[in-house]
Amino acid sequence: MRNKLNIINPITYHGWDKLLLSNQEYSFFHSSHWAKVLCESYGYKPLYFVDILNSNLKRSAPSTSNYLDAPHAMLSAPGSLRAVSHKELLTCIPVMEVKSFLTGRRGVSLPFTDYCEPIIEKTISIQDIFSYLTEYGKQVGWKYIEIRGNGNSPHDLPVSSYYYGHILDLSQNEEQIFSGFRSSTRRNIKKAIKEGVKVNVSNSLKSIREFYRLNCITRKDHGQPPQPYYFFKKIYDHIISKNYGMVVSASYKGKIIAGAVYFHFGKKALFKYGASDKKYQHVRANNIVMWEAIKRYCKQGYSTFCFGRTEQENPGLRQFKSGWGAEEKIIKYYKYDLKKSAFLNGNSRMSELHNKVFNKMPIPLLKVVGSVLYKHIG
Repeated sequence: MRNKLNIINPITYHGWDKLLLSNQEYSFFHSSHWAKVLCESYGYKPLYFVDILNSNLKRSAPSTSNYLDAPHAMLSAPGSLRAVSHKELLTCIPVMEVKSFLTGRRGVSLPFTDYCEPIIEKTISIQDIFSYLTEYGKQVGWKYIEIRGNGNSPHDLPVSSYYYGHILDLSQNEEQIFSGFRSSTRRNIKKAIKEGVKVNVSNSLKSIREFYRLNCITRKDHGQPPQPYYFFKKIYDHIISKNYGMVVSASYKGKIIAGAVYFHFGKKALFKYGASDKKYQHVRANNIVMWEAIKRYCKQGYSTFCFGRTEQENPGLRQFKSGWGAEEKIIKYYKYDLKKSAFLNGNSRMSELHNKVFNKMPIPLLKVVGSVLYKHIG
């Protein structure tokens, strides 16, 4: 490597998000906003392994009126040259250290994250990066290192689990994007409109609370405990209220029946969480919610819209997402056992038996289970 990687905390590192945008491989999940949610919700320790290029550029000094616009510049007299410090992010592997008496001490990149491609300078091999990570992990006593989403890895590495990802190009106009949808998707949007489904976009705490209500219903239907409410409260505090996300909800005959949470950063937008009351599935509220989000991001000049990850065993959700004209890709997860010095096969998701048990539990009890469990399974 050009030099040794440094470990930084993106929450306290001044200007992290601006620095992140200097690399085209950025994602929302690399940002300080997501790091704050994970740290404050579950007490994880952020360890971002980075290589940052520092350089000085000579530029014309700004006029006196612009002095406050460049507080970090080394200014000389007006009209002369000034030295400007320039930083560029070359490499970033974001890691959260998870300490759990149930699952052990481990490094995860990143917990509760659909994908988190390591940002790696082209002149550096992923093998060198991973060697650095494993050396650090062994020193501090990690059991595992988990990497979620890595398109640059050798194809022969054992995969812990894989998912489907779907990305929609927003460079076209609204009409062109709509025409690229599957015919059934277009029909479902029109059906929702015909049925009188109303759509609302909000960044209020009330909208988060209403989404959480629907999310508890949906998680129970899927046989899974809901994430704790305080997790969504942190999403509101650090993402939604800061205008890095929004909640889109659909109502039918005065009742909110579907909703989704979206994040955005730089020019990239993504769908993170969706929930609905399946009793109203026939009015196709989920379709009009998604369409409203896509339209807004298209009008606001975003370049891509990601539909998040989809499990292999959920063909219905995969079919829903593929109907929006998005490009499908494979998201690979890797799990490395530091004691065995080997990548592990298989995945660690909850078994079908667990799902059946959770499906029978009342929502209040599921909330308790979720508040206890999620910190350990991140």
